[in-house]
This record gives sequence, structure tokens and C-alpha cells, in this order.
Amino acid sequence: MSAPTTSPHIPGPGPRVHGASARLHWWALALPALAFSLLLLLLAGSAEAHAASGEASALLHFTEQLLRFVG
Repeated sequence: MSAPTTSPHIPGPGPRVHGASARLHWWALALPALAFSLLLLLLAGSAEAHAASGEASALLHFTEQLLRFVG
């Protein structure tokens, strides 16, 4: 008598979809795009960098508000 050769199916956290019909979560595209844009803004603003100026730049204000909104 022979034993079965296939293992039993163990269900995962959700249905597995492969190929063109696979969907990403919204944050899988949003977070890398956000990180890239922030790094690009930091690089673009570094040409105008001044040593210890009294006022904060608009980029710094934008980044602080964005971090408050996300966090």
C-alpha cells in the first residue's frame, strides 16, 4: 500500500494571487515614493545651505508638518 505523495493544504492569511492580477497595498507604492521625493527635496535644497541661520527653511517646515501628519 502506498502513502499519499501530496501534503495537505495549509491555508495562509489570505488568498494567494499570482501574475498580472496581483494587487499591492497602497503603502507599498506610497512609502517609497514619499521617501524618494523627500530625499530629492533635501538634495535640491542643499545647494542653498547656510551655516546656522536664525530662520528655518520652508523645506524644514514642510518636513515637520508632514511628519506630524503621518505620525
